[in-house]
Amino acid sequence: MLQRASWFWMPACAGMTALVGCTQPAPPPAPETKAEAPKPVEYYGTNEPFAADAVYFVLTDRFVNGDKTNDHRDQGKGAALHTFDRPVPGAPKGKSDNVGYLGGDFRGLLDNAEYIKDLGFGAVWLTPIIDQPDEAFTGGDPVKWGGMWTDRGKTGYHGYWGVNFYKLDEHLPSKNLDFRGLTKGLKSHGLKTVLDIVQNHGSPAYTMPKDQPKYGEIYDKDGKLIADHMNLAPGKLDPSNPLNAFYNTKPGLAQLSDINENDPRVLPYFLGAYEQWIGQGADAFRIDTIPWMPHSYWHQFVTKIRDKHPGFFMFGEAFDYDANKIAEQTWPENAGVSVLDFPLQKAFGEAFGKPRAGFEAIDKALYLTNGPYANPYDLMTFYDNHDMARLDATDAGFIDANNALFTLRGIPVVYYGSETGFERGTAEHTGNRNYYGQDRIDAAADSPIYRQLRRIANLRAQTPALQRGLQVNVEMQGDHAAFYRVLQQGKSAQIALVLLNKGDAPAQFSVRASLQPGAWKSVFAGTAVNVAAGGTLDATVAPHDVAVYVLDAPVTEPALKTELDRAMSRARRHVAD
Repeated sequence: MLQRASWFWMPACAGMTALVGCTQPAPPPAPETKAEAPKPVEYYGTNEPFAADAVYFVLTDRFVNGDKTNDHRDQGKGAALHTFDRPVPGAPKGKSDNVGYLGGDFRGLLDNAEYIKDLGFGAVWLTPIIDQPDEAFTGGDPVKWGGMWTDRGKTGYHGYWGVNFYKLDEHLPSKNLDFRGLTKGLKSHGLKTVLDIVQNHGSPAYTMPKDQPKYGEIYDKDGKLIADHMNLAPGKLDPSNPLNAFYNTKPGLAQLSDINENDPRVLPYFLGAYEQWIGQGADAFRIDTIPWMPHSYWHQFVTKIRDKHPGFFMFGEAFDYDANKIAEQTWPENAGVSVLDFPLQKAFGEAFGKPRAGFEAIDKALYLTNGPYANPYDLMTFYDNHDMARLDATDAGFIDANNALFTLRGIPVVYYGSETGFERGTAEHTGNRNYYGQDRIDAAADSPIYRQLRRIANLRAQTPALQRGLQVNVEMQGDHAAFYRVLQQGKSAQIALVLLNKGDAPAQFSVRASLQPGAWKSVFAGTAVNVAAGGTLDATVAPHDVAVYVLDAPVTEPALKTELDRAMSRARRHVAD
């Protein structure tokens, strides 16, 4: 019975091949598998959120005096020491420059926040806000018209002579308007705050006939003296003295106190100071003189800041026209930050200033593929600033420069006053940093440069492809440029075609290369151009003008796809694991 019972327990037909009529059960049907739809190919230049915001750069003391009660006109006793209004000697008739404070402050900046926003900017970069010496400097060589590295008679109006990096300079805030209030006020106008930070050096430190208060000194957040150069030349500093050890024993820039990054107190000091200003609303940092301290120092600083503030945007000033040198700052194994694009700045001066070189000069400096940068689309692009001669161009040259700046790859930066051609062609100590003032702001709309800048800057602010899109050039020759900016990522699918004419005559463009069929919107004309497959887009661009056509659609044109695939794979520097 046990044997019989065990026969009944066997699965149907198992080992019973001789049993008539026994069949195997049909296997269960395989589940239907649906082929996954291929993910759309992504095309983008950068994913950096800050790329949406063009930057207006103000030297705060020279922008607008909104509050005269913080001018401190009586600061520094006597002709050699007073700090307010110190004209540079030797100025030609009708010209001026000044190395004293002239009154610009947070109030003047905030009062004009809507002016900056309306002009098309999304961020304001302001010069360092930290405490400066309270007298004019008596060491070094005397300031003179057109002089370089001459600081005698100069004050810290510019903010780069830090004494206490935790304390606001008294010339900037007003009653009920400190730095926190400024950043909050700017945000209410839709503007981010870029804070200029310094760690390479403090104030001038030696060559004074008599040691001056604060010069060559650094104080902590409690007001305690932690470093003192003691008016000694760098080679005479005593590294065993903690007050001297904060500084290097080799000279740096001019007579500035050169900070010793190897002193273990230095990094914590600056991390604490700049964390404080982030806590009060700074949205990004511009890092002054970044190459003067080693990559290892900046890697530590940037890493620690981003550990607490993931993705915090920073860009450095590496004043060098060699792309391979400045690119090192962008690599993740070094600082891993963006940089100001000095090679492109030089090309802008050649193309839009008096030389009037062709767009070939611009093309060579873009490094769209196989370049040295971690990502060229993250670079800060500009044509002048406070440390060099302003762009020496006609009104038409400024208009051309702005049309290119706000459509080419990169994040645009415009120095205060350039919207009206203010002090064009002037260098430091010949007018580059002169006072702008409310009257000029109120009259800015009369300038053709202002009107055209406002038009192109606001277009960029409204066009994602111009902010973050991959760039593919069609033509960069002579006075004419044509290129695509393409953004295809997530819910964004936009192709922009930019046509630039910096010539004195109307330019005829007939674009066929990689042109996708569709209804292209001419954004300035407000009309549409229907392009058939294999067709052309024909346009006439007025002298010193720009035309932008936008197609809100995914990329389907095979030739454009090929160009974009190539650009996408070769745009960014790939770092080996």
